[in-house]
Amino acid sequence: MNAPSFIDFWFDFSSPYSYIANEWVDALAARHGRVVRRHAILLGATFAAADLKSPVSYPIKREYSILDFGRSARFEGLPYRFPDPFPIPTQNAARLFWWLHDTVSEQEAARWTRTAMRAYFTRGMALNDSEVLKDLAGEMGLDASKAESIWNDPQWKNRLRQACDTAIATGVFGAPFFIVDGEPFWGNDRKVQLERWLQQGPF
Repeated sequence: MNAPSFIDFWFDFSSPYSYIANEWVDALAARHGRVVRRHAILLGATFAAADLKSPVSYPIKREYSILDFGRSARFEGLPYRFPDPFPIPTQNAARLFWWLHDTVSEQEAARWTRTAMRAYFTRGMALNDSEVLKDLAGEMGLDASKAESIWNDPQWKNRLRQACDTAIATGVFGAPFFIVDGEPFWGNDRKVQLERWLQQGPF
């Protein structure tokens, strides 16, 4: 039996649309015999490479974007509250992701992704706060002090930097970003197109 092909999924822990997509992408993949490969990145790095800014940094887009974050979550039946502060730097959460991904398992990295995103977007737990992040690591069964040492370790700082560089070289400029069978799809609103692609093939 052939190994299942993949859905590659790039995300940022502070992206509301990434949070929403993270809640449906595994079920989508399972319906079509695919496996999700997650890639934690920093949107700031991809924005800089593409000469872009967050939509909430533009006054004319900010209120609409905030409205649509909540509406999109409700559409998927997900709990959501707009976090404060927003956006936030999430490099430490992403470094923990890569440590789990590379030294424990992809499944534990995925569990950390769900835990951290749900904490930020449903409980208002700011992932840029080291004490909050240590508490979340404890909820995962990780030693809080070890978690802090990991996100301060140059090895995992470099691992995240490499992930961002690879994402940019691949053509990723935002999140969530998916590649299926070599085809790129950007945004939580590409779900319907992804479903059709997986059901019927290229269009």
